[in-house]
Amino acid sequence: MTVMKSILTIATGIIMIVLLAFQPHETGKESNDASGIQFKTDTWNEILALAKKENKPIFLDISASWCGYCKRMKANVFTDTEVGKYYNTAFFNVSVDGEKGEGIELAKKYGVKGYPTFVFLTPDGSLAHQTSGYHNPEKFLELGKNANSK
Repeated sequence: MTVMKSILTIATGIIMIVLLAFQPHETGKESNDASGIQFKTDTWNEILALAKKENKPIFLDISASWCGYCKRMKANVFTDTEVGKYYNTAFFNVSVDGEKGEGIELAKKYGVKGYPTFVFLTPDGSLAHQTSGYHNPEKFLELGKNANSK
């Protein structure tokens, strides 16, 4: 009987783990982490139209799934509360993989030579500033403020 209880307990545990792992995620037009940068998931043309309509500049992050510095930016900088407060107020934020989907054309359009590349656009879609590489939260905040003042 104890063998049967053990099997039942293990089976119940496995079922619980599987159910928890496959919880449905919320979908929406922005990511849910309120403490960092909120990235929009609209199409590029929708973002351009929205920026023009609301007269708000765009911050475009172009990265790649294999890029170590991109992963560090996503983990340490884009999640920073102060960075998020500024970028969410000052820009429409977009993040694309430069090797997939719309990201391929955007990487070509902005002449991406390395990842991560950060593109700052005026509300009408003109290039205001572009740079690449890892930046700590303080430098990244300064970068956004400088790009927004152009």
